[in-house]
Amino acid sequence: MAISIQTSATSLGADFVEAAERALASGRLEQVSDAELECVMTAAVRLYAAKADSENPAVRPVTPEIVTPTDIVVTVSDLIRSAGLNLWDVSMWFNRTKR
Repeated sequence: MAISIQTSATSLGADFVEAAERALASGRLEQVSDAELECVMTAAVRLYAAKADSENPAVRPVTPEIVTPTDIVVTVSDLIRSAGLNLWDVSMWFNRTKR
């Protein structure tokens, strides 16, 4: 039984979540444009990082029952590449202490 992301999405992100789920279910990934996905990912990454560095750290960044390890590694690898980082750069941040 698949767990729907929609069950935990608020109205703020519900439209995007619904569009993403529809695209994934139908196999028609072009239903969400690359530009739309980039805008959403950029905003989500910036907000998550700000919350993670705040005095009240954010909850986990994804629902592990929904995403696969492959989903995570593909996404993280592309985020690292898009920022011009390498694994050595990432290793410096990986075990950093929180405030």
